[in-house]
Amino acid sequence: MKGKVILSAIPMRLEANDKAEMVNQVLFGETFDVLTKEDKWSKIKLHHDKYVGWIDNKQYQIIDKKTEEIKLKNVISKVIEKKKNIFLPMGSIVDFEIKKTNHSLLQTAKSFLNTPYLWGGRCFLGIDCSGFIQIIFRVHHVALQRDAYQQQTQGKRVKFDLFNANNNEKISIFFQNDAGKIIHVGLAFKEKNKLKIIHASGKVRIDLLDERGIFNEETQHYSHIFHSIKRII
Repeated sequence: MKGKVILSAIPMRLEANDKAEMVNQVLFGETFDVLTKEDKWSKIKLHHDKYVGWIDNKQYQIIDKKTEEIKLKNVISKVIEKKKNIFLPMGSIVDFEIKKTNHSLLQTAKSFLNTPYLWGGRCFLGIDCSGFIQIIFRVHHVALQRDAYQQQTQGKRVKFDLFNANNNEKISIFFQNDAGKIIHVGLAFKEKNKLKIIHASGKVRIDLLDERGIFNEETQHYSHIFHSIKRII
């Protein structure tokens, strides 16, 4: 059995419970396989990134088995209003072709500035670091996995000095905790001869970047430890 989300953005939870941790959001038009269906909840597996979790049965509809999976050419590249007062967040999937955005990847990323951080979030009302990267790349027709450690397996590794010299804005930079586990991701770029990163940490913000990690000028401390750079395209 397959399903499709029919609301702006619905929570995907770790367990079949309204109080359970939200681990992801499923956006309008995203499709999935229904693995288990209970009275109030369904365990699903998303088609586009294979993410698994629980959603409310009242927030999706069953679709024909022949329905195709996500087409990146049908991705909403800005917030728009659909009939019946449903607002479609950036990254939503519709059943008609959307004109490809003429914005750069960095311009798309900057449109999220000051969006509050929300664990599991993937829209302007709240977003986490890997959800932010996944959505901005999707708008530019590049499919990424959901979590930072998964995204780190995609693309081609780039040395920090080469990135500094050549600068390619389609580059994700990953950060680790003390145990070496990938816990954070952002989009790196160069502006006024300074290396910077736009990322979701407290809110979507821009900070300074060097080989040590992310430097927060407000606190005068490094907030994240550098791990690796990947050129996605």
